[in-house]
This record gives sequence, C-alpha cells and structure tokens, in this order.
Amino acid sequence: MSNPKDEQPSKKYKVEQELGQELSDDLKEKVAQNKIHAKIKLLGSKTNGLVVNIGPSWYTALESEFSKEYFIKLSQFIGDERKKSTIFPPADQVFTWTTTCAISSVKVVIIGQDPYHGQGQAHGLCFSVLPGVKPPPSLENIFKELEGSIDGFKHPGHGNLIGWARQGVLLLNACLTVKEKQPNSHAGKGWEQFTDAVINWLNSNLKGVVFMLWGAYAQKKGSRIDKKKHHILTAVHPSPLSAHKGFIGCKHFSTCNELLKKDGKIEINWTSLPAH
Repeated sequence: MSNPKDEQPSKKYKVEQELGQELSDDLKEKVAQNKIHAKIKLLGSKTNGLVVNIGPSWYTALESEFSKEYFIKLSQFIGDERKKSTIFPPADQVFTWTTTCAISSVKVVIIGQDPYHGQGQAHGLCFSVLPGVKPPPSLENIFKELEGSIDGFKHPGHGNLIGWARQGVLLLNACLTVKEKQPNSHAGKGWEQFTDAVINWLNSNLKGVVFMLWGAYAQKKGSRIDKKKHHILTAVHPSPLSAHKGFIGCKHFSTCNELLKKDGKIEINWTSLPAH
C-alpha cells in the first residue's frame, strides 16, 4: 500500500512551485545575482582577500578554478607576501580587468606578462597606469603606433586604458601581482595556470575574438588558441628594446577593427580614452 505522503508533493514543494511561478524574470535574475555576490564575498575570505571585486560573469565562468589546489596555494602565498612586502596592484584592483565588461562581451585580448612594479603604476589592466602616473615606455610606443595607424588618435595625456576595457578589450597580464621593484617576482606561483583558464574559456566559448600577441611570451601564452575560430595578430613587444623591430608599423589596431567589422561586430574606438 502506497503512502499518501509519497503521492502528493510536500507542502513546502507546493509553496516553492507557486512562488516560482509568481516570480518575474527580473526578480529571478536579481535573486540569482544576489546569490553570486554572496558567493564572491565568501570567496574573498576563503582566499585571504585575494579574490575581491571580481565581475559576476567572470566569477561564474571561472568558479571551478578557485577551489583547485594550485589556487588555494596561490592565495596563501599572496596573503603571506602582502603581510611582509609591498605588492602591486592593491588588493582591490587585482581583478579590475573583470569589472569593465561581461566575459561574454570580450572582443579583443591583449596579453601582458606581469604588472608594473613601481609605486602607483599597476591597477589591474596590462600596459595601463592611472592618471597622474607617467605612461611607461612600452605604453608610449603603443600610443605612437596608434598615432600612425588610427585616424584622429592623439596622445591622451595620461596612461589609463580603461576606455578600451569598457568596450570589450581584455587587458590581461599572465601574472596578476608583483612585488615592488621586483619584476616577475610572482611568476611560477599559480597565476599563469589561472590566466590560462581565462584564455581557454574565451577560446572555447566565444568566436571571432582578436588576440594581439606581442612578444615571445604572449605568443607562447596564446599558442593554443583556435585559429579557425579566432583572429591572431602577432608582433614584437612594444618595449623600447624591440618596438623598432616591427611593433611600430604593425597596424594591429586598424587591422583589429577591420576583422571586427568583417565579423559584424562593433569596432573599438581606440581614441576613447577618458582619464577615469
């Protein structure tokens, strides 16, 4: 003989079903976003304050990475480093690159190696510095190339590239932190595996992304990108040591827009560089 309790949904289930029907799509979305923000807040404490201010869509896409052994060790390492040394960028700016657009909106990727290691320079976007900080030589060469290839481009008078990031240009360093005055000091600690996961997600889930790979390091980092799905532009690094060997005159920025236009995407306005 069957149990009547088994034949009828529980009272709790009925209530949940009725509530689910009544919730508007907007409210459901709000509830889902609140859950994600709660998870992000919890993640901040689980990672010794390493993962804070991460964009919700990026958190969702990369969530499985944060519980892996390498990332737990990385979190412990960075936490210990911040206790005894000056680390750049500041903790709340490590993930700036995830806060300017949704992960699915990325159209262009520029890969750097590690953050600037001088006081006040790094703020979570590769090659970029905040207003009031002198643009480093590599960035000056980027501006020089833009002046020669993009109509109407003029040096903005500062080095903040957030205007590009807001349009879907991912400015991603392979390593996301560095010790003051010690370039590559956080190499080999786990960041490379994490940023590989970022590139793998973009490679697998998007189509027609333009990857600008400057220098041997960036080109190796992007070696697994599917060339049948995405566009790969390569050149030497814009460093003063190599820019004259092929970066100046590479026309990557104009070529990028031609590729985006051909794919039916909105082109990047490279001249749009507000200070904030």
